[in-house]
Amino acid sequence: MATAVSDGGAADRQRAAQRGLTRLLVRDTRRLRRLIVLSRLRATLPDWIDAVRELIGQYGQASQSLAADYYEAQRLAAGAAGRFAVPLLDPPPDEQVDASLRWATKDLWPRSPEQATEAQLEPLETRLEQAQRKAEAVAQKLITDQGRDVVRQAVARDRDAVAYARAAALGGCSFCKLMASRGAVYKTAGTAGREADERFSGDASVVKFHDNCHCTIVPVFRGQRFELSPHAAEWDRLYQEYAAGHPGDQLRRFRRALAEHDRHPLPEAH
Repeated sequence: MATAVSDGGAADRQRAAQRGLTRLLVRDTRRLRRLIVLSRLRATLPDWIDAVRELIGQYGQASQSLAADYYEAQRLAAGAAGRFAVPLLDPPPDEQVDASLRWATKDLWPRSPEQATEAQLEPLETRLEQAQRKAEAVAQKLITDQGRDVVRQAVARDRDAVAYARAAALGGCSFCKLMASRGAVYKTAGTAGREADERFSGDASVVKFHDNCHCTIVPVFRGQRFELSPHAAEWDRLYQEYAAGHPGDQLRRFRRALAEHDRHPLPEAH
């Protein structure tokens, strides 16, 4: 008899563990803010970027280790045959990390009033606060993506893994909830992208994650039956009732249905 697996339970615990890493990362990133001397921005900002990049490397390794332990525990619980070594991945290239942090801090640089955006006209201390928040969001995604990618790559390489699902947080955005409502239909990024495009116009792929996204990946193994959690099943019901019959407008209608009928509020920023 097939055993059941869901986007709740172990997935919730994995998400909580990754969020715990995020809290520690934010704490340590804020401690590094003292490296930025606003009167010497050109000299001190590169040192701050170097320090944050090192933090991202350390926490990325921890994220991957958590994900590998999670995958192995799920594989054991499923009774998968044989041995499988979860592959750990290379960290994101320094160039990617640096570019993300430069984007987060771009409004710190002086601009002439004619060229400046509204954000760049704010007082320098305000811009520093905004840059800090952007940098924290960028760092969160860079480390959490590593854990998610470990699970996805393991599913792709493990002969006993048959699919994966996306588990969204109760307070996640409409795109995350919509992707989670699909269940365990994903095996490769290419297939997921094509199927997601056909059903959900306007969003490229289930494997897309935004800053401050806490979704996790649920592996499904041979002999298991995937079941949506009660909240994900409710998201699917809302999609079917309010959005499925409106090609090209599904996400907007789904977002509105969530705002009106879901017990868990959508984030303000999505």
